Amino acid sequence: QLTESGGGLVQAGESLRLSCEASGRSFRDYAAAWFRQIPGRQREFVAHITESGSTTNYADSVKGRFTISRENARNLVYLQMNNLKVEDTAVYYCAARTDYYGGYYTTRRYGYWGQGVQVTVSS
Repeated sequence: QLTESGGGLVQAGESLRLSCEASGRSFRDYAAAWFRQIPGRQREFVAHITESGSTTNYADSVKGRFTISRENARNLVYLQMNNLKVEDTAVYYCAARTDYYGGYYTTRRYGYWGQGVQVTVSS
């Protein structure tokens, strides 16, 4: 089970840090990612991190502003979001990767998902 926290309402230019905690299994065994979704639209890739944390990948829209990291000893994955924009408003989901054949940026590669956390950025 994955549980996200840290969402909320902020103004443009401010920061938030999302956390994702795994329970019932060791998070260190899985690559992880953050996705986000706006109502009526498909869930989109935000960031990905390998099991060890040595490699990270980002969507172009968040590169340079967001940072994904992990603490395997505590079964946690983070998403630090700086310089937030109104267009970052969405429900953010944490996911653990279970299918390693194919790109990390598609939801089909992830078998475990959190319930989502709302991030709202006002102008």
